[in-house]
Amino acid sequence: MSFILRRVGFYAVAIWVSITINFFLPRLMPGDPAARLMARISTQLRPEEIDAMRRVFGFSDAPIFNQYLEYLGHILQGDLGKSISRFPSPVTDVIGMGLFWTILLGAVALVISFIVGNVLGIIGTWRRGGLIDSVMPPLLIFVGAFPYFWLAMVALYVLGFQLNLFPLRHAYANNLSPGFNLTFVGSVIRHLILPAGTIVLVSVGGWALGMRNAMVSTLSEDYVIYAEAKGLRQRRIMFNYAARNALLPAVTSLGISIGFILSGALLTEIVFSYPGLGFLLLSAVQNLDYPLLQGLLLMTTMAVLIANFIVDIAYLWLDPRIRVR
Repeated sequence: MSFILRRVGFYAVAIWVSITINFFLPRLMPGDPAARLMARISTQLRPEEIDAMRRVFGFSDAPIFNQYLEYLGHILQGDLGKSISRFPSPVTDVIGMGLFWTILLGAVALVISFIVGNVLGIIGTWRRGGLIDSVMPPLLIFVGAFPYFWLAMVALYVLGFQLNLFPLRHAYANNLSPGFNLTFVGSVIRHLILPAGTIVLVSVGGWALGMRNAMVSTLSEDYVIYAEAKGLRQRRIMFNYAARNALLPAVTSLGISIGFILSGALLTEIVFSYPGLGFLLLSAVQNLDYPLLQGLLLMTTMAVLIANFIVDIAYLWLDPRIRVR
C-alpha cells in the first residue's frame, strides 16, 4: 500500500507540472493568434468589438499569474475553452470528433505489434539458433530502417492504388452512415488494415528485439536454471519463469507508447487521410489555436501518466519484490 501511495503522490505532482507547462508553453510561441484571426476578417472591426472577441476566445490582458489561476479553475471544471480555428465549438467537442478514430487506429496497431513482437522475441530466444532467431533480427532491423512515411506511401500506392485491394482514404466508405451494423463495421475494418498494418510492420521489430535482449539475460538467471533442473515442462519455464520477468521492460515501454495513441500517428493520418487527433494537432499549431493545442497536449500527457501509473500497479503482480519495498 505504501508503494501505491508514493506513486499516487508522484503522479499528482507530475500532473500539476504538466498542466503548468501546458499553460506556459503555447504562450512562449511567437505570434499572436488573436491578431492572425482578426487578419482573416475582411470587414473593419471597431476596437471594442475586437476586445469583445478577444475575451470570447479567452485572451486576457490580466497578469499571467491570474490567467494561470483562471486556467486551473477551468481545468478542474473540465472546461478546455473554445477552439479558435473551429469557433464556436468547444475544445472537448473538437477533440471528441477525432478521438475515437485515433484510439481505434493506435490501439489496434499497438496491441498487435506488442503481442506479435514479444511472442516472436520469446520463441526466437528460447530456440536460439533456429529459423526465427536467425532470420528475425536482421529482417526486422532492415524493415525498421525504412522511413515510415515512405513505407506507408508504398503500401498505399501498391495495395491501394495499383491492386485496389484496400481503400485509399478515410475511415469508412463515404456512402455509409456511422452505426453499429455489420456493413459499417466491415467497412471500418477494411479501411483500418493498411494504416494499422504499416504501423505494426514498422514497430513490431522494436518489441521483438527488446524482448529478445531481455530474454537472453533472463535465461541465465538461477531460477530458470533451477526450474530446468527440477524437470518442469519447457513451456511452463519459458512463459511462467523466463518470459514473465523479461516482460518488465516491455511493460514499461507499453505505458510510454500509450502517448502515441492519443497524440495520434500524425504521419499515418496524413498519408492515409485518416481522421483523428493528428490532423487536429497539425491544424492547432498552424493556426495558433491555443485552446485546442493545450487540450491535445494535456490529453496526451495525462494519458501517458495514467498509463504509467497502471504499469506501476502491474509491476506489483509481475515482480513481487516491489511489494516489500
